[in-house]
Amino acid sequence: MFSFFTQLDYLLRETLLGLRRGGWMNWAAISTITVLLFLFGISLQSTWQLERLLNQFGSQLEVSAYLQSGVQASELQATVSAIPNVVDVTAVTKEEAWAKLVQDLGVSDITGATAQLKGNPLVDELKVKARDSEAVPAIAEQLEQLEGVDEVRYIDEAVTRLAQLNEGLRWTSAIVIAILSLTATAVITTTIRLIVLARRREIEVMQLVGATRLWIYLPFILQGAAFGIAGATVAWGLLFTIQTFLTEMAEQQADFIQFLAEGLSLNPQQMIVLATALLGLGTLVGLMGSLLAVRKFSLR
Repeated sequence: MFSFFTQLDYLLRETLLGLRRGGWMNWAAISTITVLLFLFGISLQSTWQLERLLNQFGSQLEVSAYLQSGVQASELQATVSAIPNVVDVTAVTKEEAWAKLVQDLGVSDITGATAQLKGNPLVDELKVKARDSEAVPAIAEQLEQLEGVDEVRYIDEAVTRLAQLNEGLRWTSAIVIAILSLTATAVITTTIRLIVLARRREIEVMQLVGATRLWIYLPFILQGAAFGIAGATVAWGLLFTIQTFLTEMAEQQADFIQFLAEGLSLNPQQMIVLATALLGLGTLVGLMGSLLAVRKFSLR
């Protein structure tokens, strides 16, 4: 046990020594990772919010099924309710629809209007709500196949545009994050190589006394991981500060701004996932950069 703590103390001291010798290059590496992780966090939150908006919009999107003349909405209501991903079915009789239409047109004499058109020209309608936006087309297709349904209508343009925006955001974020990951890895690799070169005499002495390559270069690998952890911490602090600021500002603004702020808020599970993702990506990039740096020297 004493030997383990001695080895751990040596690794920590050597890692801190290397970080002190890194100088301004440490800040270059940490700032590059911070920018990478900050943009990654923004893109991840944006994806979550767009998916939430899609689900909310889809659950509020109504599919209108207009029935054939003579078919009553109550006859098909139970059948439609049994369709998968349907959360609510509202039956609208032609009498209710006609009364609402006449009222919207500003006609006070419903009986006279009905007599003038020789009866109620409308048909019964079923208003169907979907569980999410992705289920809407499938529900509409099943409604069209039901006997007694004459026409099915729903507005899917907004949902399609949001889905396309979400997909485009994912691809753009993936490309930007990939480029920044390569940049951060290159900066860390350069930083670790400079630190190794600055300590090459110490490394030569350790090699002469029989130290293994793992024991020699492990502190440098830990330095790369430290860069990633530091960058993740700073990025998380920036994201949390911005989110808190927007929430406090929205409390004093109009309802629309408050709606946007509520959309930007994350639940506790998402907060944990975001922090874990930042820490994991930052550590991975740091380790990759340091491993590439020490590989050149360890193979000599």
